[in-house]
Amino acid sequence: MNLALWLERAGRSHPAAPAIGYGKHAVMDYGALALRAARIAGALQKAGLKPGDRVAIAAKNHPDYLAVLFGIWHAGLAAVPANAKLHGAELGYILEHSGARICFASKDLESDVAAHAPKSLERLATIGSREYENLLSADPAPVEPRTGGDLAWLFYTSGTTGKPKGAMLTHRNLTWASYAYAAEVDAVAPGEAIVHAAPLSHGSGLYALPHVGRLGVNVVPESGSFEPDEIFSLFSHWTRPSMFAAPTMIKRLVESGADCDPAAIRTLIWGGAPMYVEDALKAIERFGYRLAQIYGQGESPMTITFLGKQEIADRDHPRWAEKLGSAGRPYACVEVKVADHEDRALPAGMLGEILCKGDVVMAGYWKNPQASEAALKDGWLHTGDVGVFDTDGYLTLKDRSKDMIISGGSNIYPREVEEILLAHEKIREVSVIGRPDAEWGEVVVAYVVGEANAKELDALCLERIARFKRPKDYVFVDALPKNNYGKILKTELRERDTQREKKHA
Repeated sequence: MNLALWLERAGRSHPAAPAIGYGKHAVMDYGALALRAARIAGALQKAGLKPGDRVAIAAKNHPDYLAVLFGIWHAGLAAVPANAKLHGAELGYILEHSGARICFASKDLESDVAAHAPKSLERLATIGSREYENLLSADPAPVEPRTGGDLAWLFYTSGTTGKPKGAMLTHRNLTWASYAYAAEVDAVAPGEAIVHAAPLSHGSGLYALPHVGRLGVNVVPESGSFEPDEIFSLFSHWTRPSMFAAPTMIKRLVESGADCDPAAIRTLIWGGAPMYVEDALKAIERFGYRLAQIYGQGESPMTITFLGKQEIADRDHPRWAEKLGSAGRPYACVEVKVADHEDRALPAGMLGEILCKGDVVMAGYWKNPQASEAALKDGWLHTGDVGVFDTDGYLTLKDRSKDMIISGGSNIYPREVEEILLAHEKIREVSVIGRPDAEWGEVVVAYVVGEANAKELDALCLERIARFKRPKDYVFVDALPKNNYGKILKTELRERDTQREKKHA
């Protein structure tokens, strides 16, 4: 089934219901949004695009973003939403690799995209331009039939270890991910809102889909960025709003001095990276039990495990703190196992690679059969993440397998050390990596943002974890390297550490 039918249905049945908010203003109802998408589809078909062709979106969050996205699907095409914060050359690679024939771009990205556009790109349409407005005068097209297995969203991974790969997400994948969200994470009622402070090209955009399906309101902040004061203002204005955010964004909300009535919030969902228990406790103290956690990847979009609001609120549970530090239980629509190097399921308490399987898992990587075969061996997505199930079925993430430190033959998981260091009141951020060592293989090194000294941190570690796990070196920095979504880039940090050691050699 074509996902565009969700919007087409909403436009028919509830044309006057608010669909898009911009700041505190409702700027588009479902009738207008559905018609806009149908006209964009008509224009794309008139331009000669055929079902299955790719159309890119290189745009910051914008009130018209969903009109473009659903317009692409309406025409039977595949969307390639790209991170608006990428360098022009990186956007150019995605355009060329995906074979996108047309790209919709923000005004502020038009020159960047044009400068790096491949010859295969036939047209660049700037959202809000006269050319774009002309597209909206095209005759509306009927929804193009699609099957569940047809490509809907080509999601390009961050590419921290090489060129990004395009995860092929089908209409079936996105349908199951949307159902899982509405059923297990955050039930949506008509008229309830979601604030898109995170990029619509990624997780926040995925969560726009169930809100369209349930006649919710998708709200774009006017600032075009994440500003806690503005976010709190929007929370107080719209009906029972939710928001998807990276842990760093939740942390900024907690630390903000702006007024906020937590009772106005429906759900704050964090994902993209684990939240440290210390930070989660502070978030609960500020917002109450309105928090939920999801764990997923672009290859299994936002849908591997979840820790729901009810579980986070169950403070009387004897193992509540352990549950809070976990990534929750598998969604009902996906099988999850922790496996050994031969993909055999391991019992509770044993560490291994996290594998998952189900209708939410990608069809493979675009134009990369070798990587697809390796990632989807025997039908199981190999996440590359290391984790452990407890006896109650809760999954705790340790680290990416490549981030694990092996020192003197012992495995050390950076997150365990990071959790200890973050318990110090003078520490704001920390990232633990392994440094090559002739005697031990690797030694533990902590990069720290904060005012505590090495002696204090050493004492804290010796109180709480085995001696061999404590950092052998503390490097104090003003900031840690992060990607556009707030994830700490350990690969870059290791490279910096190598250069630092060379200078001190």
